[in-house]
Amino acid sequence: MPFGLPPNQAGAMKVAFVTGASGFVGANLVRELLDRGWRVRALVRGDAPSLAGLDVELVRGDLFAPALADAMRGCDAVFHVAATYSLWRRDRDLLMRANVEGTRSVLAAARAAGIPRTVHTSSVAAIGVRPNGAPADESYQSPPESLIGAYKRSKYFAEAEARRAFEAGQDVVIVNPTTPVGPWDAKPTPTGEIVVRFLNGRMPAYVDTGLNVADVRDVAAGHVLAYERGVAGERYILGNENLTLRALLERLAAAAGRPAPRIRLPRAIPLAYAMLGEYVLARVGVVPDVSVESVRMAKQRMFYSAQKAVRDLGLPQSPVTRALLDAVTWFRDHGYVARDSRHAEDGWRSLSSKL
Repeated sequence: MPFGLPPNQAGAMKVAFVTGASGFVGANLVRELLDRGWRVRALVRGDAPSLAGLDVELVRGDLFAPALADAMRGCDAVFHVAATYSLWRRDRDLLMRANVEGTRSVLAAARAAGIPRTVHTSSVAAIGVRPNGAPADESYQSPPESLIGAYKRSKYFAEAEARRAFEAGQDVVIVNPTTPVGPWDAKPTPTGEIVVRFLNGRMPAYVDTGLNVADVRDVAAGHVLAYERGVAGERYILGNENLTLRALLERLAAAAGRPAPRIRLPRAIPLAYAMLGEYVLARVGVVPDVSVESVRMAKQRMFYSAQKAVRDLGLPQSPVTRALLDAVTWFRDHGYVARDSRHAEDGWRSLSSKL
């Protein structure tokens, strides 16, 4: 069926099964679904504080639970958002099991439960980057051997599982978020960590790299739109604005009321620091704080085009500056900022006229 599915019964409330529901994208997706009148069954492994107070049914378990298909029965959609993220070499096996085998398990459970449509959350990490730095779209694919790090390769092979399921007759739509920012980034994600480091005065310099940044709430809406309007077997990039890291930090500085770093580090410096930590100090018990793979990734401009999702799904394109402001406020309100002399509202007052 090329476009969205009919309701299970006329006027009936739809039911969604969400994996990774307590994560950054998952917590925002659960809220988006509730706002749209869905009932939600949320697969969680712990207490899920990011879902506290929400009217959801918590299903405790993991991606390999024997009763996973039973927990999905009666749902109209499965949103498979769960994934493990790490750029450390020591986590390669964990990444492949969680992201690849876990995806295979979820798709099999959805198939056994007779779920009409599954939305698989991949990542632009699975797509790769164009060698010349130009924005990549859904038609582009880097060879898997050129993807930097086990995480990116695990997302590539997880997406391959989704494509295989589609080719075998399962209704699967694939979404590829870029770099989301906004509230409920509890872990936090690598981008959230940049925000937290900056707010705590621990980012005196930057490297010359680039990202595609999107409001996490637009990413959440894109998942539901993919269910409603997406074509089975297709992938949709859920992104918005391409920014260099310097430009991103300048916007963050305005939002937070702090000066932006002005020192651009040659890549050799963070690479040497990361190699010292991961290859030498880690062996004697010192926990490194920068991975070699993260520095290698920073050599690339990770730019993407979300025009297909905007055109075919109606993906919102909310201002990235507003998402950064909301992220700053959320991190401050939830105790991530140890020292800061100004409030996000100061940044908002200086930027609101530009939004």
